[in-house]
Amino acid sequence: MTEITRLFDFPYYQLEKYNLDAALVTKYDGKWVKTSTKEYLDKANAVSRALLKLGVKKNDKIAVISSTNRTEWNIMDIGILQTGAQNIPIYPTISSEDYEYVLNHSEAIYCFVSDQEVYDKVMKVKDNTSLKEVYSFDNIENCKHYSELFELGKDDSNQSEVEERKKAVLPSDLATIIYTSGTTGKPKGVMLSHHNITSNALDASKRLPSLEGDTRVLSFLPICHIFERVLIYIYQYAGTTVYFAEGLDKIGDNAKEIKPNLMSVVPRLLEKVFDKIMAKAEDLSGIKKALFYWAVQLGEQWEPYGRNGGLYNFKLKIANKLIFSKWRAALGGELATMVSGSAALQPRLTRIFSAAGMQVMQGYGLTETSPVVSVEMYANNLFKVGSVGKPIDNVEVKIADDGEILVKGPNVMQGYYKDPIKTAEVMSGDFFHTGDKGEIDEDGFLKITGRKKEMFKTSGGKYVIPTLLENELKQSRFIEQVMVVGEGEKMPAALIQPNFEFVSDWIERKEKNVGNSQKEIAESPIIQKRIQREVDKCNKKFGKWEQIKRFELTPDVWSIDGGHLTPTMKMKRDIIKNIYSDLYNKIYEI
Repeated sequence: MTEITRLFDFPYYQLEKYNLDAALVTKYDGKWVKTSTKEYLDKANAVSRALLKLGVKKNDKIAVISSTNRTEWNIMDIGILQTGAQNIPIYPTISSEDYEYVLNHSEAIYCFVSDQEVYDKVMKVKDNTSLKEVYSFDNIENCKHYSELFELGKDDSNQSEVEERKKAVLPSDLATIIYTSGTTGKPKGVMLSHHNITSNALDASKRLPSLEGDTRVLSFLPICHIFERVLIYIYQYAGTTVYFAEGLDKIGDNAKEIKPNLMSVVPRLLEKVFDKIMAKAEDLSGIKKALFYWAVQLGEQWEPYGRNGGLYNFKLKIANKLIFSKWRAALGGELATMVSGSAALQPRLTRIFSAAGMQVMQGYGLTETSPVVSVEMYANNLFKVGSVGKPIDNVEVKIADDGEILVKGPNVMQGYYKDPIKTAEVMSGDFFHTGDKGEIDEDGFLKITGRKKEMFKTSGGKYVIPTLLENELKQSRFIEQVMVVGEGEKMPAALIQPNFEFVSDWIERKEKNVGNSQKEIAESPIIQKRIQREVDKCNKKFGKWEQIKRFELTPDVWSIDGGHLTPTMKMKRDIIKNIYSDLYNKIYEI
């Protein structure tokens, strides 16, 4: 059996052990198209042969930019890596200027794009880069199609050269440079070796539920991010069929079609799913509505491993049959596990979804740690609500004196590309400084308490951890996004983006005299007064010095395109503060 020490070993292992008819599945023109393990590798080898004919050398850089996850991305990934070159994934949603920066900084010589929109952004800056050629996955006028590589690589007379290149790739060799989206400044290029990622995938795979057999996974989180990418390698290792969703807006439809058993999520997605479920409940009446809210309240009390006792479990069976079964049906009916990463998930949602038979396993990691540091698993008592699990094998976690989480292990990056100074800033010997604050409880579970840099001090000298307040406030259905401010100011305050969809429904239902535009909602005294109730409820859980004394509502939706959020949905705090400087000044009456 193939020993997995380099990333391209994963599909060969799958071929030997499982040889799937459907390894990777993508929808084209309304039809799911399966690619077998053998076809996947045949195409990857054709790509490798073609790249050699194009003159690609060891350590050359090739960029891949795709708006959605798709089979082609994976074929290119293996095809590139087998030559000893590096795959440079780029977030599709960043600006043309950022494309130019990443393409130049990485010195990419070829670029593969998914569609017209991405192609147009690349072509805007191509002449300012070292790109020799751009290929596309979709058919685009005046752009070379990536299938030209299959044609070029059809003649397998140089396959022996590909084999030599593969043999020459060491586990310690650089595999990829991932440019972090960054909440400030230019993106940093995180250098990850084959060993960084393969060790992490193999060690993290032990925490997933048993995937062998006919298991279906729905993949939709950006594969250019290391979280989803490592999961794809794990799925290949486990012999799992991976379906690539058509887009974020089609997750529900795709889930109903393929009936996934497992998928990875980010908290923002679960919050939106839950909000939609709750919005539908408002249309119910009488006994149906009462049963719905009874089931949700029951879910909020859920504890793992049957700790609530026999009577609770009996009630939960009823709730499952009458209410939660419909939730599961909306996501295909067979979804048993969701792996959540990227940000902290409200414990309330962990309880509710787990009670509904869709267990949420939280994990923690960073691009710099390939990414998994810790992750929960329901088996073996490795699950605790509010935690991100215990560290995986071979990864050591310690908490510094100031509460910062430090990580050591084979998964820690080689450094930031072309930036030894920034690399030195985040390393103490073999330990990587995460910038996150956390604690390890008496049972060895890791809990994230906030970002070191995001914690601030008011002018009164009191410390405030904004993420704790923000996570509490986001439990309100009236609030979609919130950023707590107040560094150096006399008091904490908040910039709040209302959940415009929910608020509009609420206005209609309650027959309030409020206009329906986002601006009218944000400026309405009625809405401000209603959200004040949500803020008051939150404040009761915090000390007087950290309570939110004032807030302002923003008139637009915070988005990636609007510049408010990074591609992984994290807030760009400095930018948000700058965009709403008028509201900030109004709060503090500057």
